Amino acid sequence: MSHEPRPRGGSLKRILVGKPIASDEADHQRISKVVGLAVFSSDAISSTAYASGEVMLVLVGVGGMAAATSSLVPIAMLVVVLLALVANSYRETIHAYPDGGGSYIVSRENLGVVPSLVAGASLLIDYVLTVAVSVAAGTLAITSAFPELRDYRVPLALAFVAILTVGNLRGVKESGRVFAVPTYVYIAMMAVFVGYGMYRHFGPGTLPVLTPRGAKPTPEIEHHFGPYIGSVSAFIFARAFASGAVALSGVEAISNGIPAFRKPTSRNAAITLGWMAAVLASGFFGISFVASRMRPMPSEAESVISIMGRALFGSGSVPYYLLQFSTFAILILAANTAFADFPRLAAIIARDGFLPRQFANRGDRLVFSNGVLILAGLAAVLLVGFDADVTLLIPLYAVGVFTGFTLSQTGMVRHHMKLRQRGWQLSLIASGLGALATLVVALVVIISKFTIGAWVIVVAIPIVVSVFLAIAKHYRGVASHLRVEPAPEAPPIRHGMVVLVGGVNRSALMALRYARSVGPDDLVAVTVAIDDDHAERIRADWDRFGLSIPLEVLASPYRDLTGVVLAYLDELEQRWHHEYLSVVIPQMVTEHWWQGALHNQSATALRLKLLARRDTVLVSVPYHVYDDAGRARPRSGATAAETHVEAPRPASTSTGTARDDS
Repeated sequence: MSHEPRPRGGSLKRILVGKPIASDEADHQRISKVVGLAVFSSDAISSTAYASGEVMLVLVGVGGMAAATSSLVPIAMLVVVLLALVANSYRETIHAYPDGGGSYIVSRENLGVVPSLVAGASLLIDYVLTVAVSVAAGTLAITSAFPELRDYRVPLALAFVAILTVGNLRGVKESGRVFAVPTYVYIAMMAVFVGYGMYRHFGPGTLPVLTPRGAKPTPEIEHHFGPYIGSVSAFIFARAFASGAVALSGVEAISNGIPAFRKPTSRNAAITLGWMAAVLASGFFGISFVASRMRPMPSEAESVISIMGRALFGSGSVPYYLLQFSTFAILILAANTAFADFPRLAAIIARDGFLPRQFANRGDRLVFSNGVLILAGLAAVLLVGFDADVTLLIPLYAVGVFTGFTLSQTGMVRHHMKLRQRGWQLSLIASGLGALATLVVALVVIISKFTIGAWVIVVAIPIVVSVFLAIAKHYRGVASHLRVEPAPEAPPIRHGMVVLVGGVNRSALMALRYARSVGPDDLVAVTVAIDDDHAERIRADWDRFGLSIPLEVLASPYRDLTGVVLAYLDELEQRWHHEYLSVVIPQMVTEHWWQGALHNQSATALRLKLLARRDTVLVSVPYHVYDDAGRARPRSGATAAETHVEAPRPASTSTGTARDDS
């Protein structure tokens, strides 16, 4: 068995990304349940760091601390119930569709093309927002501990996105091992925070109470939510619940990434989903309970968990800084869930023909590199556009995820009704309740947050679906044009060839030699002269070297290379009546990439135009101005065979007036 050599790459790329991985090593890149929890659950688990604070921000903003104290725990209980329904539905999805794809695959198989595209668009948008929100929240955590960094939150956020991008380009297994440690450190610190808070509340009764029960909101909160009104309406309760429901974002991630787990993949993925749901439920409810007793006043400058941590552990204490750094780490790494799932989902949609096929290509580390880079770029745009502000980004967040939840669980209802497997009635009821609950939440999110940002996602999802359909239409059209039926082999075509030269030099002579070797029916060399003197010099060189190929000198007093050449090709087409016309362009290849910018520029626009011209073949003949050892080729002393076979006299270098490219 022959071994293909590893592809070579730049040293910087290899330092950042690592050595290429062969395709037959794919199974060795699968991850364990412990690593999988960190890779696919960091988004969901990290939401415990800010979801309770977002609920309080709404409640305190309209009803003061009394509203937050009375409503926070009931809202947390509702979110936990909703989480149980959604997690149970996705557990069944994992076993029913073990190849991954989550909401998109379930909708495609049970609801049809358009619903599946809505699910796919919703999830892709949600993953972009996951990166933006998670990185912004992580940046807030670190600037809460170090206020002097607040003015640099956007550059910090972009730097974190870059780090995550490089980490994920190295591969899921390698990045998962690195990112697993901060995830488990955060889980431990969250347990310490909740446990210590409950101990001080139920034990000695020394849990700090930071704000009086009826305190009014601060002016900055009133600016966003209106004046203090003393109580909470059903609408505000629903709006606060919608803010807390962002804790469920990322629950579907494991169902999208099932193939990344070790075999048996479905079983390991389902177990990991159970772990994730347990950690998320206990963490969100525990933090909400402690917050309802400590009554921290939300602030846009400092996270609620930081405010409580200062009071509980002491400002500047080691436990406080451990809490903040672990919170910062898990929030930044929450974006890793999106980096793991966005490329996989985009690859599945691309294989179905609704995204560019490049999304389905794996890089040399067996990663869907194009998806990773596109995700990073889109998230960076959001971070810059929204100033890395969590409060501004959160309203955009939950629409997509709950749309995906609703479609997935509705699809599972159809799945159970079609297959009617053992115990299908209970599964049908569970999926139906989940679909109804998530539909209600999606509507609440859209209605309650429509004017503060949710409208953007409501508009964006149909636009993305339209793009999917347009891409599919394009691919179908191309396939239709390329499709052929069995038929007798076509006779050889007649073709003419035009060699574009800027003068008589080694590069041009090599292109002429290549053109003659092809044996076209007609062959002509063409050059464009900007004035009469220029034309005469080129003709004199042609005669002096004794070149046998006919030369056409095209006048271009306005220095328009592209227009003059295209007009001449149209004329030749009428004169020769060939089926194809080949245009040969000499191209110098330099040792370093930046040197290439100094050459070959005069033909760049012409190449683009020729690619769009019907029945025209574009041929670039490279001439390397350095040898294999990286040394520059000699200016003289070459043999006639290296330069031109037509010339009866020995070759020499080009005249000083000849250009180095066409």
